[in-house]
Amino acid sequence: MSTLPSLDTAIEDPLRGFIDAHPRLFVLTGAGISTDSGIPDYRDDRGAWKRSPPMTLQAFMSGPAARARYWARGMIGWRHFASVAPNVAHRALAAMERAGRIELLLTQNVDGLHEQAGSLNVVDLHGRLDRVRCMQCGDITTREAMQSRLQEANPTWMALQATVAPDGDADLDEVDFSAFSVPPCLVCGGILKPDVVFFGENVPRARVDTAWAHLGRADAMLVVGSSLMVYSGYRFVLEASRRGLPVASVNLGVTRADGLIPLKIERSCAEALAPYA
Repeated sequence: MSTLPSLDTAIEDPLRGFIDAHPRLFVLTGAGISTDSGIPDYRDDRGAWKRSPPMTLQAFMSGPAARARYWARGMIGWRHFASVAPNVAHRALAAMERAGRIELLLTQNVDGLHEQAGSLNVVDLHGRLDRVRCMQCGDITTREAMQSRLQEANPTWMALQATVAPDGDADLDEVDFSAFSVPPCLVCGGILKPDVVFFGENVPRARVDTAWAHLGRADAMLVVGSSLMVYSGYRFVLEASRRGLPVASVNLGVTRADGLIPLKIERSCAEALAPYA
């Protein structure tokens, strides 16, 4: 692990100065930190959707057709998603944690790359895509096990080619999903859903409470790779600003909280954080 940068270059590098001046950082990360790992993000540099908005809880629970479409696309997309690895930005935050500089790493991502990079004090605000939960009995299984069951039930589908999309999804155009078979829960026969927070679904209270507690012990907030368009992340910047905590952002393009962030670094996350890896 490299030594953290010192204050002598703070004037040349405002981000370095910010990090050195605040030893207890509350870090919030979003999709932008994982793009250098090969996972596409959802929004452009103006904060607008690049593609159709992701699945909502209401749509997923509306009937078998919506779930067949979701899991068919997910089965194809998982091939890429399961092979991605942490990039230099993930490793940099892990190194900063080992150096005692991070109060908490709160991520909006569901890819688990922070943990793979070695970060330990992580709250996965929106859950993890590598787990699957039964909506009826709550049983948890691995996404790899679900992948095996999906492939066994739909062997011809793996020959399909598709464009990689965010969060383990894949763009399958002009495909009839009516013949796609979605396996039920092995315990109770219930509906299986990835253990992530869909749009329209509430973040579990315990995760939010943990994040609030750590924000109260932090001396500054650093946002990495998030446009903050989703309120579940934006509210932490609102609260940090209300408490008078310094806030800095590393992100390409606008954020919902631009008016609340005195220091904005418009560079890729990997480029900006590479000195800390």
